[in-house]
Amino acid sequence: MNSRILLVEDEPGLSLTVTDLLEAEGYQVDTAMDGPTGLAKAGTGDYDVVILDVMLPGMSGFDVCRELRQKGCDTAIIMLTAKTHVTDRVVGLKLGADDYLAKPFDPSELLARVESLLRRVPKKKRIPVAQFEFGNVSADFALGQVYKKGEPVTMAAKELQLLRYLIDRRGTVVSREELLQNVWEYQAEVSSRTIDVHVAWLRQKLEDNPQSPQYIHTVRGVGYRFTA
Repeated sequence: MNSRILLVEDEPGLSLTVTDLLEAEGYQVDTAMDGPTGLAKAGTGDYDVVILDVMLPGMSGFDVCRELRQKGCDTAIIMLTAKTHVTDRVVGLKLGADDYLAKPFDPSELLARVESLLRRVPKKKRIPVAQFEFGNVSADFALGQVYKKGEPVTMAAKELQLLRYLIDRRGTVVSREELLQNVWEYQAEVSSRTIDVHVAWLRQKLEDNPQSPQYIHTVRGVGYRFTA
């Protein structure tokens, strides 16, 4: 199960509880603590479900939902609120929310609602990125060019392919087995050590501090995760 969920919730304790609950079921979870950040993340279209609190700093969940739908974002949205008035539920649903859950809620009910939405909404297929920027790095995969601080970075074809694969699956843990299958296509001479070496080369070329990477993270015993 590789569905990606964005949780927009400003209560740290509840955010941690829900994140742990979803990750224990195998979901990939990103979080945001305020409305504007939630809107920016959800607007990327990278998620299968957005769990959106109504009462948020900076921008209400209602406004986030409204703007997402106005921008054409069709990601499934579950709204959370401490308000139990029927009018609040109606407002959220009219703005384009797919489901509504009042606080406090039973964790099993939230899971059931997420699973129900995922059954109804086809899983998003992420289109490979052609261009991407993170930190002081910009990559144009169509042209096969990468720049850091405006200066060109020399990269081998396999390094570019690995970087693009990690970026395409940003926020998701990518196993070495998956990289062997999809980047190296199970070439007999390639081992997991080869992957580790290529990742080290990417960090050396792109990270400001390769020993403490900001973007390409090691997930011990599994593989790597790109975050930006």
